[in-house]
Amino acid sequence: MTSADEPVLVVGLGNPGPRYAGNRHNVGFLVADELAARVGGKFKAHKGGAEVLECRLAGRRAVLAKPRSFMNLSGGPVVATARFYKVTPADLVVIHDELDLPYPAVRLKLGGGENGHNGLRSISKSLGTRDYLRVRFGIGRPPGRMDPADFVLRDFSATERKDLAVNVDHCADAVEALVGKGLEAAQNLFHAR
Repeated sequence: MTSADEPVLVVGLGNPGPRYAGNRHNVGFLVADELAARVGGKFKAHKGGAEVLECRLAGRRAVLAKPRSFMNLSGGPVVATARFYKVTPADLVVIHDELDLPYPAVRLKLGGGENGHNGLRSISKSLGTRDYLRVRFGIGRPPGRMDPADFVLRDFSATERKDLAVNVDHCADAVEALVGKGLEAAQNLFHAR
């Protein structure tokens, strides 16, 4: 990450509209909403195809964003928003659901594969690089033989919903640590749990 004067773009991934609001795939939106609540701001429509909120996050200039496109088309709005705010991939943070982590593990990383995540695939393709920061919120694997595509578009279970707000809050803490302290320090704080 670059200096505090350069903005960081923090993107929460999800699908727009009330039908998808409680889906596992929308946890990125939930975390972005929590960050917006913490800074006392409201998202506004932006010409780049995302809802955005300019703020200060962990002492840095930041732009919170939620693409208005469907998940598998996230790349266009993310790149358009990054270009508008002159944010490089090194200062892009993407918050997303992760099948390969148990619920509610939070892990931070730079780059790597997309693990079948269509939102990440779209962003990597549109950016022309996989080298951006990711905040991964574990949703676990689907039960039995359920198709992962169906699983991510289902709401969190009743058991998961009991502590979902606490886990979203924890993930928002990890985003703030990443923005304020950098990747390695944030990993040391949040990967020990």
